[in-house]
Amino acid sequence: MTRTVRVGGVAIGGGNPVVVQSMTSTPTADVPATVDQIHRLQAAGCELVRVAVPDIAAAHAIRRIREEVTIPVVADIHYDHRLALAALAAGADKLRLNPGNIRDPAQIVAIARAAGERGVPIRVGVNAGSVDERFRGARGEITPEGLVDAALWEVELLERTGFHDIVVAIKAHRVPLTVEANRLLREKGDWPVHLGITEAGTEWEGAIRSAVGIGILLAEGIGDTLRVSLAGDPVREVEAAWEILAAVGLRQRGPSYVVCPTCGRTGIDVPSIAAEVRRRLAAVTAPISLAVMGCPVNGIGEAQRADFAILGGKGFGTLYAHGKVARAKVPEEKLVEELVALVREEVVGG
Repeated sequence: MTRTVRVGGVAIGGGNPVVVQSMTSTPTADVPATVDQIHRLQAAGCELVRVAVPDIAAAHAIRRIREEVTIPVVADIHYDHRLALAALAAGADKLRLNPGNIRDPAQIVAIARAAGERGVPIRVGVNAGSVDERFRGARGEITPEGLVDAALWEVELLERTGFHDIVVAIKAHRVPLTVEANRLLREKGDWPVHLGITEAGTEWEGAIRSAVGIGILLAEGIGDTLRVSLAGDPVREVEAAWEILAAVGLRQRGPSYVVCPTCGRTGIDVPSIAAEVRRRLAAVTAPISLAVMGCPVNGIGEAQRADFAILGGKGFGTLYAHGKVARAKVPEEKLVEELVALVREEVVGG
């Protein structure tokens, strides 16, 4: 089991639930825009949020941001160790350092001492796109072993200073490389592991790559927190992260949907009905299961196992609640309305 690292009021590792993270896309110095986005992320289920700190104005903005949000704020630091010190002074709850672009041991030690005085943890975040040349192969290639060595170089430096509140992340855009590097990392120590497939892509391909890579590792028991990296609205990152956690059976927030892929037997418009049900129940946070099935072949069994379900017939459907028929022969055009009403009657938060 990994050690526990506390970030504000959030515990990472040590058998605690896997923590969902995201990163803002606003200029951090634009405090109103950043705070607004953090509120949206938190409403979607984000539990820890990272902000870019490219300059001193962004570092100073962390103080005002923390006054207006209730989830821990992580300062993302690159190139200049003084920005880490400024972010700590502004009240950052955690630092992310990149050993690929802050390489001076004296600077890293200075950060560790300042963070230790404040009880602020550090994530050592190695990315394939910025890994130091010292940890590349003879032809400049990126290998799992090199990525792990890059992380361990900084981890060992931090630990020699007496600093142990460390989280480690090793990310690449290539899924096999990320998976193998994290498997190797697990063998090296008990630091909590932050998972992600970096620069994964836009919503479509990025979500798929992230689900494959992160899902493999979570299924193997590797990973204590995750961020799904998507080019787009970061709220979608949070939604994807929760879907991944639910898919591997670790955590669930809101409904889990079982929807048949449809075939020539289907008698109702399953895709449209499922999409509208999802839209109408988007605010529900209770971990319930919902099935929308187009015919009896698999539909009866899935409807009986779900908390709530629609089982389609020819232009009508049967509503199920907790495995039993709740309403029969409901016209297709009324299925969504009546299912939503049924859910809201019973589910707190609906």
